[in-house]
Amino acid sequence: MGSMSYLYAGVPVTNQARALEWFAAFFGRPADEIIGDEALWEVNETAWLFVAEQPDRAGGALLTLGVEGLDDILSRLAARGVNHDPVETYGNGVRHVVVLDPDGNSLSLAEAPPD
Repeated sequence: MGSMSYLYAGVPVTNQARALEWFAAFFGRPADEIIGDEALWEVNETAWLFVAEQPDRAGGALLTLGVEGLDDILSRLAARGVNHDPVETYGNGVRHVVVLDPDGNSLSLAEAPPD
């Protein structure tokens, strides 16, 4: 396999309109692009998350996003009505929390320990 330079991760949902609202709250902004039936959020320069209405596949996504400022992100999510599981701290110091979208897709957030 040759080198890869971009990641596009898809999240199948049952209702695109509801998903657009939820993911806008999750990311703190509306979709960066709408291409056809897909809404895309730029995670960083080389990674995008897209949401597509695919009811037969909804609820099975398992994604982990590495973040900085986890407590601030969780406060922002709470202010927008987005719930999450309790934060866990792993043996290596990584703090991890599972956030489920309305379809049950898992969008975990993980913060590395300070240096």
